[in-house]
Amino acid sequence: MALTSSAEHPQPLRAVVAATKAWVERLGAVWVEAQVIEIKRRAAPVQFLTLRDPVENISVSVTTTAAVLDAAGPLPEGTVVAAWIKPQVWAASGRLSFECRQLRPMGEGRLLAAIEQRKRMLQAEGLFDPALKRPLPFLPRVIGLVTGAGSAAERDVLENVRRRWPAAVFDVRHTLVQGPEAASQVAEAVRALDAEPRVDVIIVARGGGSLEDLLPFSDEALARTVFAARTPVVSAIGHESDTPILDLVADWRASTPTDAAKRVVPDAAAERQQLRLDARRLRSAVSARLDAEAQWLLAVRSRPVIRDPAAGVDVHAEQVRQLAARARRSILLALSHESDHVGHALAQVRALSPSSTLARGYAILSKGDTTLSSVAGVKPGDAVGAVLADGRLEFDVTAVRKSAQSKAKTARPRAANQSKGSR
Repeated sequence: MALTSSAEHPQPLRAVVAATKAWVERLGAVWVEAQVIEIKRRAAPVQFLTLRDPVENISVSVTTTAAVLDAAGPLPEGTVVAAWIKPQVWAASGRLSFECRQLRPMGEGRLLAAIEQRKRMLQAEGLFDPALKRPLPFLPRVIGLVTGAGSAAERDVLENVRRRWPAAVFDVRHTLVQGPEAASQVAEAVRALDAEPRVDVIIVARGGGSLEDLLPFSDEALARTVFAARTPVVSAIGHESDTPILDLVADWRASTPTDAAKRVVPDAAAERQQLRLDARRLRSAVSARLDAEAQWLLAVRSRPVIRDPAAGVDVHAEQVRQLAARARRSILLALSHESDHVGHALAQVRALSPSSTLARGYAILSKGDTTLSSVAGVKPGDAVGAVLADGRLEFDVTAVRKSAQSKAKTARPRAANQSKGSR
């Protein structure tokens, strides 16, 4: 019912808000089609997302729970969903909002959500790990190609590869590239090429298409087959904006089939040009090195020691000769000094020697085994021997006469003894 009011009798604001709230909440919940343009996840129970009409520029803020968002699966921006929402008015602010009670992806959104969920599962298992990617060979012996029969992708790969490397060899396997049977046929072709020992790289190629057309290349079984292959696999599916799961599992992702051809073989013309450049650089480097070594040899040959190798030896030989002469002079001088010293010592020894004394006419007297130094020990009739410089004499003593000096020495002790007695 419409509320009656006038300037003199206005209605309270609370009454108007309460009436609006009651009228809006009589609408109940309704399913709407919209695009998800923003999701704000929080730690709180209430979550926020923004929905926009697919045609008109109309967007609303919607509250929901984490359980509703989790049940809907991954929701990339732009996903079309069917949302079961209920309008409500907040009495405190009078603000109109919507509460989402269920959320279901629709059309491509449903497919995108399923593909996103599959990606997360395979990523958690490590199938996208960059460390497990195998490097592509520089020049494969045989190139395996999995593509549709007579497709533009096949022509692009074959023509571009042969334009870059005319001697390239292919092993082509034709399969369906869309529809329910495409994924299993592509997986079987990859397994067959992987079993060929001469195939060094495998290209899986398809032109662009809609999400449904490229859906086989996001198949889980195909992804696991490519991951298990021992031969490096190049994924060339669709255009740059298309990213099926096969692109993430393959060892190399090519943006287009033409790009795949550029990745698997080198450009023969570019390689020839590079070889010419490398040969020129090598010759320049060798010439520069030879010039440098020649300059070094010239510098070495100009050194005095190289021009006259014996010069250094001659200098040292002259030093050796000088040192040898000094050594001889020192030795001769030392011998002369020592010889003089020995001569002096010998003269002293000879001067002190009894033989020298005997040579001057003296004799050594002995009585038996006793050498005589005084007449006191001899009396007439004793046999005395005399040793001369040139022999020995034996004689008998006939008389003993003391010298006056000896008598004086004998008398002095007697006089001393007599004076002691008188005292």
